Amino acid sequence: MHPGRGGGCATLVRTPPATVRAGAAREQGEPDMVVRGRAQGGVVVGRTVAAAVCAAALLTPGSSLAPPAPVLVAQASPAPSPAASDSKLEVVRIDPDPAPPGGTTTVHAFVANRGPETTASPFTVLVALPQGVSPQGPYFPADCEVLRRGRLVRCVFGPGLPPLRTATALVPVRLDPELRPGRLGGGWVAVRSADDPEDAGTRQPYDLTVAEPAAG
Repeated sequence: MHPGRGGGCATLVRTPPATVRAGAAREQGEPDMVVRGRAQGGVVVGRTVAAAVCAAALLTPGSSLAPPAPVLVAQASPAPSPAASDSKLEVVRIDPDPAPPGGTTTVHAFVANRGPETTASPFTVLVALPQGVSPQGPYFPADCEVLRRGRLVRCVFGPGLPPLRTATALVPVRLDPELRPGRLGGGWVAVRSADDPEDAGTRQPYDLTVAEPAAG
């Protein structure tokens, strides 16, 4: 393939010594490695000339062999996280109403914002249940999740709770029919938020009273 024809470059081949102008090339010590090209005016194109022509073709703007212009792809920066507020969340203890064995009652997970600012981040309310008690939906909020094989309920509230205001997750529960009357411990309510990373006041226990079965 010749320079300038079809966009390619000359190929190097080993040939017998070429005779140009009645053997002048042999007398001048022309090398055996030559470029098979077009002889113009009785002159054989040497590999030095062919290499120069090929290099020029690669670097010439608009040439079919010129490398394509680089493509720059802009990457979007991640959205910044909202700044945490100065708000203090606390759990207020509320014991559920008594219920008989096999009956139902509701755990009120009561959370207060002591301020001084409105919450800027979502907060999570966790409700742990005593042994012998199982969650019984529907819940509030409606998207509360039951975890740990029914031992824990997780509810998430969005940001925007003003100071000195409260939020309550409602978790209905059913008592095992085999429970004996008395008080069940081991339950607790906790709140977690990026606005209030401290643990003080963010977890409170509660007791659930198993009432005497109704007579009759």
